[in-house]
Amino acid sequence: MERTLSAEERIRRAEEIYQRRKMQGGIRVPTSNVNTTVKVEYRMFKKLILQIAICLLIYFIFYLIKNSNYIFSEDVLNKTREFLSHDINFQNLYQQAEDYYHEHIKVFLAGNNENIQENQKQEQNNIQANEGTEENTQEQENNEQQNNIEASNEIVEGGIGGGEEGEKLLENETVVASAEEQADIQITETIPLSQMEIDANDIKNNYSMILPLRGTITSRFGPREATEIISANHAGIDIAVNAGTIFTAAMEGTVTFVSSEGGYGNHVYIEKDDVTTLYAHCQTIYVKEGDTITQGQQIGEVGETGNATGPHLHFEVRKSNRVVNPELILSFA
Repeated sequence: MERTLSAEERIRRAEEIYQRRKMQGGIRVPTSNVNTTVKVEYRMFKKLILQIAICLLIYFIFYLIKNSNYIFSEDVLNKTREFLSHDINFQNLYQQAEDYYHEHIKVFLAGNNENIQENQKQEQNNIQANEGTEENTQEQENNEQQNNIEASNEIVEGGIGGGEEGEKLLENETVVASAEEQADIQITETIPLSQMEIDANDIKNNYSMILPLRGTITSRFGPREATEIISANHAGIDIAVNAGTIFTAAMEGTVTFVSSEGGYGNHVYIEKDDVTTLYAHCQTIYVKEGDTITQGQQIGEVGETGNATGPHLHFEVRKSNRVVNPELILSFA
């Protein structure tokens, strides 16, 4: 049977439990060091000081109000009484505001609307005037065309009858046509020509040139798709025929250079003044440097020497060492 604890034992055991709970980190805190009354007294002291300060501030404010000559001066009190006694009539204020709106703001807005409407009317009038001008212009053009047709008919009738009126009209029509032709000529002359076109016109006007060979055109003058063999910019024109086909000199001149080196393979230069013709990829060349060549003379056979993908003649024209498109001079169709 369990032994009942006496009152003293219960008190002692409760004290032991309390002491164990006071332990912090294994160190026992003596009850004599725990001061709970100091904090309570400090908080009460702060509260008392704050209340005293508030009372002093309120007393100071009342003191200022009581002894101030400005806040409760006679002038301030009179103005306050006057303001409080003034009766504000809100209906009069609303009526005044409405009158101001009708007299000023509404008139201003109406004036702006009138200006906008006037501008719109002016724009419409301008559009109608432009349309009328275009119609008049079109009508004038139609009348001029009709007059020209009637004049042409009169010319024909007068020419058939041999009348003087028909001859005069014919002379007038001839003058008009001549003026138009001169205008066309002037317009054509104002278009600038390239250096190549100038060179081609000079060769056509001052020298005689014929086709060196007739065949299939496989590559024309100008840029083209480049490969390991074909260059990107073609300086002449390629005429494809069977290997061994004889070609002739396009123009007279002197043989200035014959070679088998480079991408042209076997090739020959014939020069007259500052115009040079070049014949390349030849199988055989009949002439040598220094020979005098006549136009149409046989000078070689077509081949595929050098950088060539098949038998053809590469024909090239130069003016002052500037390449010229042969198709600007000759027709290879």
